Amino acid sequence: MLDDLSQAVLAREEVVRYLQGTHGESSETAYERVYAYLDELRTTQRYTLYRALKHPVYPILRKIERHVEHIEQAVAATGAGRVIYASNHKSHTDYLVEPLVLDDNGVRPPIIAAGINLFVGPLGLLHRHVTGAIPIRRGTKDPAYLITLKAYVAELLREHDLLFYIEGGRSYSGELMSPKTGLIHAAMQSETEELVILPIAVSYDLVLEDRILARQGVKRRQRPFTRELAEMMRCAVGYRSRAFITFGTPIHTSEYNSQSRRDVLDLAHRTREAIGLLYKVTPTALVAAAMRPSIERPELEARIDEMLGRLRERGANLSVESGRQAVAEASRPLEGRGVLVVEPNRYRVRNRSLLRYYARTIEHLFAPSHSRTH
Repeated sequence: MLDDLSQAVLAREEVVRYLQGTHGESSETAYERVYAYLDELRTTQRYTLYRALKHPVYPILRKIERHVEHIEQAVAATGAGRVIYASNHKSHTDYLVEPLVLDDNGVRPPIIAAGINLFVGPLGLLHRHVTGAIPIRRGTKDPAYLITLKAYVAELLREHDLLFYIEGGRSYSGELMSPKTGLIHAAMQSETEELVILPIAVSYDLVLEDRILARQGVKRRQRPFTRELAEMMRCAVGYRSRAFITFGTPIHTSEYNSQSRRDVLDLAHRTREAIGLLYKVTPTALVAAAMRPSIERPELEARIDEMLGRLRERGANLSVESGRQAVAEASRPLEGRGVLVVEPNRYRVRNRSLLRYYARTIEHLFAPSHSRTH
């Protein structure tokens, strides 16, 4: 028995055309493939249980001090219409801290678009039957899947808000990556009235799985999440960090033509640019970006002061006022994480890959802006 959402997906014009065999498949084969993907995407959000999830994940959450900025943007946007939260993606902990910030402030919970590797074992059951997440097959070019996914998202937006990660997956290099357009395009095609994209930036002093990500540098293959989770638990020993979740100004999708590939790309880049400026510049990132293999503390502070001047001109979201403050706040975390060796008046690099990972987190703020002006 198909639920109402699945029936609405099957009735959409683009799905009907595919089911008629327009992509070189028989109608029967097309139906089988679309039905299978619909079953995979089907999800349920149980809000009372969703709120209770804070307790089983408390051992990790207590290690992350949440700081929220401009939550009033989310309150106003959800009061006015349907919202798509577009965020950068630093860590698997993003799935915890961002929705809980909304819940802490009484904002209705969105459906989360998450990588399909997270839908295994008990965690997969939680995503499918409690948090209301939908599995995303990143990188696939299967027309049956893409048509079904876009139609599913379009219909989902009639009843729910959506949170997705505009880079696709986590950044393995640390940098803010180029935007993906698939879910933005699907949302625009939904023709939902008063639909806005609300940029969110999440930033950490220390990323829980930084060693795992920095060691690879780029994502070469999809690893089982159970293995990643075990590695993350080992990384959590002695881990403490702040998480900064910053909400931006809503972007109205009505300003763009959903039938224009140029407009869809412009909207994606405008959203990515907004996220980049919202991204909290942490002391650890500043020290990492200013470091040399070996440097005296006064010179390190001076280099950061020069960087801060350039960042202020760019309108960056800063967490410190001076190089001295940045060095004072970053020294213990970076030394404890094994990134630096801190001597009385000199700093030396201990782990180059981790240092580069944190330095790259603010590279986008020194690059030219490519977004279209509105």
